[in-house]
Amino acid sequence: MRKVGIWALRVLAGALVLATALSIIESPLWWIRIWDFPRLQILAVLMVAMILSSIFDREWRRWLIPLILFSTGWQLFRIFPYTPLARAEVAFSEADARTAKRCFSVLSFNVLQFNRDYAPTLAMLKRVDPDILLLLETDRKWEAALMPMLARYPARLSQPLDNTYGLIFATRLLVSDGHIENIAEPATPSVHARLSIEGVAFKLMGLHPRPPRPGDDTEERDAEIAIAATRAAREKLPVLAIGDFNDVAWSHTSHLFKRIGGYLDPRIGRGTYATFPAAYPLLAWPLDHLFFTPEFTIRKIAVLPYVGSDHRPVYAELCLAPGAAKRRNDTPAAADSEDKADKAEIIEEYRQSGGD
Repeated sequence: MRKVGIWALRVLAGALVLATALSIIESPLWWIRIWDFPRLQILAVLMVAMILSSIFDREWRRWLIPLILFSTGWQLFRIFPYTPLARAEVAFSEADARTAKRCFSVLSFNVLQFNRDYAPTLAMLKRVDPDILLLLETDRKWEAALMPMLARYPARLSQPLDNTYGLIFATRLLVSDGHIENIAEPATPSVHARLSIEGVAFKLMGLHPRPPRPGDDTEERDAEIAIAATRAAREKLPVLAIGDFNDVAWSHTSHLFKRIGGYLDPRIGRGTYATFPAAYPLLAWPLDHLFFTPEFTIRKIAVLPYVGSDHRPVYAELCLAPGAAKRRNDTPAAADSEDKADKAEIIEEYRQSGGD
């Protein structure tokens, strides 16, 4: 039995090392990209495997331990920015009357289309009552069920779909332009709006591209993220991007999105704010995102409790104070020539796969 246990440990350690190695490769293939997601879980099991190997596996530990150490180091390197040990790049809002007038709340939530228990979500929305609301995976039944809450909002955009990519956008802020479009793949809509608060305007993007899964690589997802980042880079107004990106915060694609778009991430230096799978927090990773350009500060960010979906809602309170925020926030990392080449390659791969 001891020998069987040692071999099981070796197979486990080898699989974790292989998964880590695959995650380093920049490829749209689904069976490579999926290893971006469970970095925290892989890290935890790697540490257990290292301890057990050092104690029980005298024969292989000389070369197995270094491989485990390298894999552990790589996973820590990718995850470290999303811990309280790292420096936060977004400042908390200063509590002054002028700033407070330009503060607003935002909630992004994937409701899970096939969840027909609408009451917990409706109760949560009434309790939180955000100024900006983005709901994803909404079909006509969800739209009808949530209408008592949606009726509170003077501005709404909705595209109910039966393919798990419907969306509802609602806001109390002044909207001078708002529309829904498919920026990469058909039938995966995103929302784009020009909003203003106290006379200061900003752009909002709400995204929900397809995830990597068996048979589905990530060309369309990555292209949608890259196109949205390019639009932000060209935009003269502050930009807020929210939604279920079906990509984790620490992936190469998310980092590219940040650099190309000139975004900051309020989770850096604070935590992972994992949202999926909602019912198993120890197995969860951050799929639902909130990025913005340096003109915003933050008063609060939170992942709200489970309400029946496979995602948990992301809630934040932001303040739009362009001058003060830019002085207090970090300067976004600039896109270099390699980033621009990566973006061009992503879009070209998307076109070759049949995209427009």
